Amino acid sequence: MNQLSILRPSLVAAVLCGGGFLTQSADWPQWGGNDPGRNMYAAVKGLPDRFEPGKIKYGTEEIVMATTKNVKWVVKLGSQSYGNPVIAGGKVFVGTNNESPRDKRHLGDRGVLYCFDEMTGKYRWQLIVPKLKAGKVNDWENLGLLSAPLVQGKRLWVVTSRCEVLCLDTEGLADGNEGPYKDEAKYFAKDTLKEATPVESSPQDADIIWRYDMMDELGVFPHNASNCSVILVDGKLFVCTSNGQDWTHVNIPSPNSPSFIALNPDTGELLGEDDCGVGPKIYHGQWTSPSAGKVNGKWQVYFGGGDGVCYALDTTPVKEGEVNVIRKVWWCDLNPPEYKTRDGKPIKYPAAEGPSEINSTPVFYKNRVYVATGQDPEHGEGIGRLVCIDATKTGDLTKSGIVWEYRGIKRTISTVSIDPTTGLLFIGDFSGFVYCLDAETGKVHWVHDMKAHMWGSTFVADGKVFVGDEDGDFTILAAAKEKKVLSETNLGAPVYSTPVIANGIMYIGSQTHLFAVGSGATPVGKD
Repeated sequence: MNQLSILRPSLVAAVLCGGGFLTQSADWPQWGGNDPGRNMYAAVKGLPDRFEPGKIKYGTEEIVMATTKNVKWVVKLGSQSYGNPVIAGGKVFVGTNNESPRDKRHLGDRGVLYCFDEMTGKYRWQLIVPKLKAGKVNDWENLGLLSAPLVQGKRLWVVTSRCEVLCLDTEGLADGNEGPYKDEAKYFAKDTLKEATPVESSPQDADIIWRYDMMDELGVFPHNASNCSVILVDGKLFVCTSNGQDWTHVNIPSPNSPSFIALNPDTGELLGEDDCGVGPKIYHGQWTSPSAGKVNGKWQVYFGGGDGVCYALDTTPVKEGEVNVIRKVWWCDLNPPEYKTRDGKPIKYPAAEGPSEINSTPVFYKNRVYVATGQDPEHGEGIGRLVCIDATKTGDLTKSGIVWEYRGIKRTISTVSIDPTTGLLFIGDFSGFVYCLDAETGKVHWVHDMKAHMWGSTFVADGKVFVGDEDGDFTILAAAKEKKVLSETNLGAPVYSTPVIANGIMYIGSQTHLFAVGSGATPVGKD
């Protein structure tokens, strides 16, 4: 499939402009929007510098819409929601768990991908993902679906908590059962008490086009969760496999399985696997998502490794024996020697002063890649490192390819956002600090203390920086060299995802609700 052939017209225009940045009327069809570099930025105007999320109706989880301000609609999610929303074709897609089930036929711990109407928030359909039998070592209870999907035209691709890549019809089963896959009912009941007698599918269920099981096909062993947000580049779907350690935290069950793969977006056929050799060096797990950039007219795909190394891969697989290999173009170890040893002795992972993996998404911007290190938030706080890498070079860039670094940052799983109008870069860390730096030089302009852990990323648009934290506080700061807090509000539940913007509306997810926010917005209805 040619990549441009399945892009929406607005997306084609954005890509062909070269910058890939959003316009006022653009959808947000994947993690990173229309920019394959995954920069968390939108070129929109007129966003509010404050909003009121409203009060909860006593004894319920329903928002009293009359108490909101600048809120268009609110929908109830589950009890744990980490996935970032995606908006395309008049629909909003977001992952969560099944603690607030919309369909009594599917009860219990499940991953869920909801589809809502963009204008009203009305519920349309859902994907139900049963938990893996192995339990929390592969699929932690109640986490839900963590991946942000990719949507182009009538197709949606998403990584599930079962370590699969699914291709779905964006209309669900309401327009019939399309594609070669016809076992939706069996899929929704797999590994549950209803496996022997699955319930018949309904128009409000997902329509699966094809399914690729990375555990079965590649032998990978996901640690706790699978959450890659896939990307489509050069006609190929690129995915991080989530290969990791087992419950002992010292053994890697499948060290020879690939960490990064390419699939055919039409069929799910495996097109190639990486030659990075990350498997034996995985510190814990692999939870990165890929980005992409064009260097000297040729695409590269960027992954953060479970070994703390950032990799650039070619997008054209090469036949080597019986395997199609995606060759690395360059690589850069983000853990300096002093993070690995002290007084001649190795610093054991996950020590606070020791090495980390890369859980954030590398961001490509102006022939550079920006990425920071971090660990599973359950490991607590520790030292980190933010680096800017020259993406035009090749080979080992650990010493020769770093343009600048910043070691004042702590561990982070957050992705950077860069404002192209000012050249300012923003990033949060798990310790709760938001940093403003110069993207060109790495100069620090200011640091803001959110006073709570941060899991999501910053988002910059309209001269503002938007960010949430574990206490449920949502802060809007000025995207300027001088720090200025424009507003703070509390959503009533932790914010573990990243706000995104589509068609002039900002979507903010807490653990329990999704808010559609816009200047002067008034309630249009409820789920």
